[in-house]
Amino acid sequence: MVEESLRAGRMLLPLLFPQLCRPLRCLLRDGRRAGCPHRALHTARATCSSDITPVFTRALAFGDKVAIVDQHGEHTYRDLLSRSLRLSQEICRLLQCPSRDLKEERISFLCPNDASYVVAQWASWMSGAIAVPLYRKHPLPELEYVIQDSQSALLIAAQEFLGKITPSAQKLGVPVLPLPRPGAGGSTSPAATEEGLLPSCSSWKDRGAMIIYTSGTTGRPKGVLSTHENVQAVTTGLVEKWEWKKEDVILHVLPLHHVHGVINKLQCPLWVGATCVMFPEFSAHAVWKKLLSSQAPRVNVFMAVPTIYAKLMEYYDEHFTQPQVQDFVRAFCQENIRLMVSGSAALPVPVLEKWKSITGHTLLERYGMTEIGMALSNPLHGVRVPGDTAAYKDGVYWIKGRTSVDIIKNGGFKVSALEVERQLLAHPHITDVAVIGPPDAVWGQRVSAVVKLRRGEMLSVRDLKDWARDTMAPYAIPTELIVVEEIPRNQMGKVNKKELLKRFYPA
Repeated sequence: MVEESLRAGRMLLPLLFPQLCRPLRCLLRDGRRAGCPHRALHTARATCSSDITPVFTRALAFGDKVAIVDQHGEHTYRDLLSRSLRLSQEICRLLQCPSRDLKEERISFLCPNDASYVVAQWASWMSGAIAVPLYRKHPLPELEYVIQDSQSALLIAAQEFLGKITPSAQKLGVPVLPLPRPGAGGSTSPAATEEGLLPSCSSWKDRGAMIIYTSGTTGRPKGVLSTHENVQAVTTGLVEKWEWKKEDVILHVLPLHHVHGVINKLQCPLWVGATCVMFPEFSAHAVWKKLLSSQAPRVNVFMAVPTIYAKLMEYYDEHFTQPQVQDFVRAFCQENIRLMVSGSAALPVPVLEKWKSITGHTLLERYGMTEIGMALSNPLHGVRVPGDTAAYKDGVYWIKGRTSVDIIKNGGFKVSALEVERQLLAHPHITDVAVIGPPDAVWGQRVSAVVKLRRGEMLSVRDLKDWARDTMAPYAIPTELIVVEEIPRNQMGKVNKKELLKRFYPA
């Protein structure tokens, strides 16, 4: 039955994705072992400081194996290591540090979703600095906030972002180091590469590795410092529980300023010598094309937020209408993809069930926070229980998800309603505002603003979006605007947002 579906799909899929199909080899997987519904991500602490080593120190062992595939081509582990070492030398020269140990100075970097991100991160670590990744889609005020709040001593920027960020860096008095393009600057010999790995491994244990900023659910975003020991503990825990192997190939379409994209989808594969295929942007067409491609490197691991799965299903419903194609999609995914994960926001059960009907995969959900990394996971083998509001270890350990009305989960991003309100009150026409998050089938929740306007003024959603574009992250800008005469408040002056949701979204 499986072979018939694959054969039928091979005949029809070229009409959807030209030059996609290649000869397929059907590899049946072993039956799955039974296991408990949820697993805590136990991570054994290192017994001595020499056990703590950043991921780049493992790259020499993988040599010419392909580490990253991006819009520029293939990049081996040796390539990444060589480019990172050269950049590290430039960092230390610019900051006048002949010892090549910046002693936990902070380095911010602004890169696209490609190999340059890895180079900037590794070079920061090689220099003894703490890496502070910036999100390329954040408006300048937010980027400036992170650079200033982290007290960064240097900003590394890819060529395409230099024009955007350089004036801000100059205003803040932070030097800018342009990131060389792939292939620029010659090569470094393997021997020189080995000699250049400083500081010594004995000093990694208590060193800061990176500062990741929260989504700002209780005010302004806050920087969370993770040491190299923290990063390694979370990484090795995931590698063990999700059985990462060097033969794995993961498709990466998430932002690289949160734990999901940085640790789960990048650090883990690079730790074991696997391959990471990185797309600069999410595209449903491009993702389906790659997931269903038998051309090397063939993807066998995929992780995303619930919104991405919803978008992929929308594309499926629109383009994969023929029964033979649907049979092919299910058969191909079952036989060639070993793991599909959902995280960063609650996964609606209808999405989980429909995705299973499409691909044969029950999405694996996990729970984590910026402050601690990944904490709990459904099992790789065994029964997976839907929903992120409860998970247990050994039958007695339960964790309840955050349900505050001031935390809006929009497309995998946690949006602070309080921070959005603070921003909107700066609008010249708005005198009072309450931001709420009604449920949305695609985005999880959408950002809706209930506003009181100045007398005689008018405001549309389009006008608000145009005004907010330069100061607010795209996912935080309200997509709905409700204008009222007065926003109801209690005697203490507080807004009951649950009542607002019931009033304006009774269904």
